[in-house]
This record gives sequence, structure tokens and C-alpha cells, in this order.
Amino acid sequence: MSENIESKPYISFLQAESKHKGIFKWILSTDHKRIGIMYLAGMLCFLLVGITFGFLMKLEMLTPGKTLFDAQTYNTFFTLHGIIMIFLFIIPGLPAVFGNFMLPLQIGARDVAFPRLNLLSWWLYVIGGIFAIVSLFLQGGPIDTGWTFYVPYSLRTGTNVSLPLFAAFILGFSSILTGINFVTTVHRLRAPGMTFFKMPLFVWAIYSTAWVQVIATPVVGITIILVIVERAFSLGIFDPSLGGDPLLFQHLFWIYSHPAVYIMILPAMGAVSEIIPTFAKRTIFGYKAIAYSSLAIAFIGYFVWAHHMFTTGISDVSRFIFSLLTFLVAIPSGVKVFNWVATLYKGSITPGVPLLFVMMFIFLFSIGGLTGLVLGSLATNVHVHDTYFVVAHFHYVMFGGTVMIFFAALHYWFPKMFGRMFNEKVAKWSVGLIFVGFNMLYFTMFILGYEGMPRRYWDYLPQFQTLQVISTVGSWILIAGILLMFGNLHRAMKKGTSASANPWGGKTLEWTIPSPPPVHNFDEIPVITHGPYYYGEEEEK
Repeated sequence: MSENIESKPYISFLQAESKHKGIFKWILSTDHKRIGIMYLAGMLCFLLVGITFGFLMKLEMLTPGKTLFDAQTYNTFFTLHGIIMIFLFIIPGLPAVFGNFMLPLQIGARDVAFPRLNLLSWWLYVIGGIFAIVSLFLQGGPIDTGWTFYVPYSLRTGTNVSLPLFAAFILGFSSILTGINFVTTVHRLRAPGMTFFKMPLFVWAIYSTAWVQVIATPVVGITIILVIVERAFSLGIFDPSLGGDPLLFQHLFWIYSHPAVYIMILPAMGAVSEIIPTFAKRTIFGYKAIAYSSLAIAFIGYFVWAHHMFTTGISDVSRFIFSLLTFLVAIPSGVKVFNWVATLYKGSITPGVPLLFVMMFIFLFSIGGLTGLVLGSLATNVHVHDTYFVVAHFHYVMFGGTVMIFFAALHYWFPKMFGRMFNEKVAKWSVGLIFVGFNMLYFTMFILGYEGMPRRYWDYLPQFQTLQVISTVGSWILIAGILLMFGNLHRAMKKGTSASANPWGGKTLEWTIPSPPPVHNFDEIPVITHGPYYYGEEEEK
């Protein structure tokens, strides 16, 4: 393996980069680092659009009845908010951006295994995004089904459903190709001496995620095509009026979409396992337990999909089994949290901005996980399933989990990616605003849901207004924090001080090369002799 790596002439990468000029030097580049940055640019644009839709939804909920727009517009906004945030930001976010940029660096490779396939994955992502945007302006109006596309409504609505579905289908191909690339890269291009148990835990997380991408994504692709075909030809696959089974759609959709939760959260957990030892200056506690727990989450995650369907009339035996499996999948997540906290214990902790985001993540994700057990329990699920309680739980896991660690990873690897340092004081202010705004926005939803406020409703009873107002004000504080954070990073890209090769004192391979990295990554492929988090003390066995 090492001979193949050493014999690959890195001058060819330099020649490839010199073929094109201007924007084509980017959009036709096969350099994994440039592809990661292009993913980042696209995803941040979609993130801001998704946040805008969420902001408008919360403004509408300030008062009972019509505040700004009607029910149909509200349905469109929450559908677009969900589709953009899930399919165009959260699912591809950490793997596509930081997996692309950091994975080859962390394993000592020159690039991913299939650089041209990597570029194709990015183009498919862009094409899928364009199709989703174009669908907003076609006759019939934007899609209004919710991001889950539940039948039979998605088969009968007159809005533009087929094109956004086809966009999601294309995005699925991008995800599959990325997964194949990462699995092959990890197996074939590790530096000499880097065994599986000498890989950084972020690589373990991306590797586990890639298997979920490859195995689970084709299921939702088939499901999406079936909906498109049924809308076009009325075949009666899902529509009960034509002899179809709407529950079949839910099974197929959640067989993918629950593992997709781990496509979202596993890379985030991997990034946490990079940031904590760097800022605690300690070897990660329980390296193998964290590595195995990533595989365990990916594996068990395939078997819990029907906990989304407890109220659909499935059999009691099925509900008992899926409830049990839901509790079991929480165990490897708990293993990670306890190992992270143990790593921090007696560490020489530096409270850098990435670590502050991580601490916020542990707090928010723990709330999300514990409330997930409330939803996994049959007795309580029946009462809160279609309420704001689910909305709050989902956002504590996805936003409080994945998105917060996206922000943490962005600050952690920003100096390496762009060669500049950001203003830490301003960044810490943004962390504080985000924390306060997030909890005002979403914790109130737990109370609203417990009191019976149904989700997906445009209107509500007057007794819910006080909490709705608190939640809406929280959204303003949260957005202010996010905008301050992005403004700070944008200013850093233009005027920030130059970053050293290793500003945080990290021990993984990406910190051994200049910031930003050269095109060829390494002048010489490194030879690995110890684990990735060695701080002088005895490495764990």
C-alpha cells in the first residue's frame, strides 16, 4: 500500500491545477481541499436560506390567526425549511465539507481515492440544489407536503412535488458516491504504519457514516422514484384509493431516514473527539470504545426506523420491539458522552471557541437524547407524537447536535483551511448569543408540546401565545448570534492574522503541514508510529 502512495507523483496534481483559470480553476478542480471549500460555500448559502424560512415561520407564530401570511404559504415555508436544512445542509454538511478536506490529511494521503468521482459528487450536489430552487417558480407553486413527502397527500397535491423529489434523488447519488469514495480512501490510502486503531476518531466517524450512505441511501432513492412514477401514471403503489399502501411509504422512507440521522450526527461526534483532546491536552479516554461505538451506532441505527410510526396502527409486537431497539441505540451514544467527559477530567483545559461549541453540544445533545427516550417509550409517544415536543426534540438533536458541531469544526479547522485566525472575543460573544437564543427558541417547544400544541399548524389557541412569543424572540437572538459568527469568520478571511501550522496544539497529521495546506498535502508521506492523540502520557491499550 505504501509503495503505491509513494510512487504517485504529486507534481501531477500541480499540473492539473494549472490547466484552468478563474472560476474554472475551482469548479473543475479535483483537489479534495478545493472541493471541500466549494461544498462549504454552497452549504452556507443554503443554510442562510433555510434560516430565513424558519425566521419567517416564527414571525407568523407571534400571534394567533394570520400575522403575515396565510396557511398555504406557511405550509410552503416549513416544507422548504425542512428540505433545505435536511437534504442540502445537515446530511451532506460535515462529511462533504470536513470529510473531504480533512480525511486525506488525517490519514496521510495526497487526495481521496477517486478525485474525479469526488468532483462529480459536488456537481451532483449543485445540480440537485438547482432543481430544488427551480421548482419554486414553476406552475403549481412550491411544494407544500413537509420534508417527509408523506403520501397520499404528496400524490394528490397540485403543487410541484416531482421536481423537488427528483432533486432529492440526485442529492442521494451525490451522497452514495461520496460514501464509496471515503470507504475506499480509508481502506487503500492510509499512511504506512497507520492501522485502523491508529486512525483519528474523526476518520472512524466518517468511515462509519460512509457505510450508512452507501447502504441506506438507495432505499430512499427507490422510494422517491416510486412517488414520482405514481404521480405521473397513477399506479396505485402508495395511494389507498388505488389499492396502494401509504404505510409502505413510511416504512421505506424511515428505513433510510433514521439511519440518515446518523449520517448527520456521527461525523459531528467524530469532530468532538478531535476537539476535546486538543483543548484538554490529554489522550482521548477510551479510544477503542469510541471507535467501536461509531460502528455500533451505524449498525443499530438500521433497525429502529418504526419508532417514527408508533401511532400509525402497526402491531403491538412491532411497537415493543422497535421501542426496545430505540433504547438500545442510545447506549453507544452514551458511551461517547462519558468518554468525552472523562477526557476533560483533570485535563489542562484551554477554553477555546471550538471547545465552547463542543460543551454547548454536549448539553444540548444530551437534552435531545433524553427526550428521545420519552418519544421511544410507547406510553408517552402516543401523547406527544404530533406535538411541538417532537419539533423541540428534533432540533435539539439536529441543530443542537449536528449544526453546533459544524460551527465548532468550522472554527477548529478554519485556520488550517484558510490560513487565517478569527477574533476569539467576538466568536465567544456569538457562542453566548447562540446558546441563549437556541434554548429560548426550542425549550419552550417542549412545554408547548407537553401542553398539547400540535406541530405543523399555522394557527394556535390563545393560551399558547406567551410561550410562542418567547420562542419567537429566542429565534431573533439565535439568528443574531449566527450572523455575528459568520461576520467574524468573513472578516477573518479578509483581514485575520496569519495562522501557524498548528495554532491549537493538535496532534493529528493535518497540523503537521502548513496552513493552508499545499496542493500535494505532504512533501513526504508520513510514517505512523503511535496513536493520533499522544500527549506524552501512556497511550491507552
